[in-house]
Amino acid sequence: MSAQAFDVVVLGGGSGGLAAAFRAASHGARVAMLEPSALGGTCVNVGCVPKKAMWLAADLAGRLALASRLGFDVPQAPGLSWPQLLQRRQHYIDGIHASYRKRLQDTGVVHIARRGRLLDAHTVECGDGTRLQARHIVIATGSHARKPDLPGAGLGGVSDDFFALQAAPARVAIVGGGYIAVELAGVLHALGSAVTLLVRGQRLLSGFDAEITAQLADNLRQQGVDVRFGCSTQALRQGDDGIQVQLEDVPAALVCDSVLFATGRAPNTQGLGLEAAGVALDEAGAIRVDAFQNTSVDGICAVGDVTAQAMLTPVAIAAARRLMDRLYGGQPEAKLDYANIPSVVFTHPPLGSVGLSEEQARARFQQVTTYHSRFRPMLQALGDGQLRTLFKMVCAGEEEKVVGIHLLGDAADEILQGFAVALKMGVTRAQLNDTVAIHPTSAEEVVLMG
Repeated sequence: MSAQAFDVVVLGGGSGGLAAAFRAASHGARVAMLEPSALGGTCVNVGCVPKKAMWLAADLAGRLALASRLGFDVPQAPGLSWPQLLQRRQHYIDGIHASYRKRLQDTGVVHIARRGRLLDAHTVECGDGTRLQARHIVIATGSHARKPDLPGAGLGGVSDDFFALQAAPARVAIVGGGYIAVELAGVLHALGSAVTLLVRGQRLLSGFDAEITAQLADNLRQQGVDVRFGCSTQALRQGDDGIQVQLEDVPAALVCDSVLFATGRAPNTQGLGLEAAGVALDEAGAIRVDAFQNTSVDGICAVGDVTAQAMLTPVAIAAARRLMDRLYGGQPEAKLDYANIPSVVFTHPPLGSVGLSEEQARARFQQVTTYHSRFRPMLQALGDGQLRTLFKMVCAGEEEKVVGIHLLGDAADEILQGFAVALKMGVTRAQLNDTVAIHPTSAEEVVLMG
């Protein structure tokens, strides 16, 4: 069977796949991209974008409550039309889809709306039997939410199912303590649900700074979320009064109307022909790659969640662009530096982090100093709100090089980006302290700590 020839074939039209296709095309490569579902992958359709839309709505709900305390004539219980919110959310997503389609057309990338599987290192077979040959194949098929293996798990949903909700369930149990769990807990509570967060361990957000996550737990409880640590979910059962969540060593089941599992994600590597092509996977089923995104097979590369490397949309995009700069842009050493990647958890208020936690820093350096600013931001104070902001800086060595910045508070998502640049460039605490503060802001506390 004859095959169509390209320079690059990309499997997956999510953030990483689109970035790879667009960047390769900008360097003059002939590109085909296979994506059978909606363009944009998890981020655009059931991830970052609709999540932020719901977070913004939840944030407005909280601000309406504060506004009434400041003197605005706001109803005590302002109603929310979920259908209208979902319509606006989908309208925004449709606009992103349209922009992608236009850009694919403008750049000459051939979009094939089918699945593909590898026949060898340079051949992909589409679902309809069409074969494509290319010098390079890029796998960017992403990941999917997974459920734990326990009795009755089918009664619960995952983050994808959250986005299908047509209204806020009256009683929700969220199983997990990672960033998806705490984000969903905050949004659902703010939009009217009674939320119970069931965390197996003794803290939230493993890998983040422990002091910051402890304050986050306090904030969630202050808002009314029932945060329970040391809870191991054993089974779900359908009862007359709702879904019964059976916990280990707890006689009475927790009864709720909806259960959402936020217990991790798994790479989308099944059915791609990876075994036949000889592409090596790790013990979790993710594709093994080197620092340049090369797999174990020459000519096959992988980016994004399918590699389980810092599973964040901007990471997939950055890695894909640098990969194409190396392969077709005349930059043989181009690769992504995975150190000091900033990230934000969209809680209420948001939590932003870049660099090392205090625990990580003490394991790496002999001399570590930390600085804190804990306060009630102006809007909370004016409206008699009780949520606390905690900013923390972690420094190493006698010169106090800043190796970690952790912000929990209003606008932390916006504040962190600039300070992440400074940390990446090797800023010291003295240099931050030498910067004149912008007053009155929360951000000024970062340059005033000490």
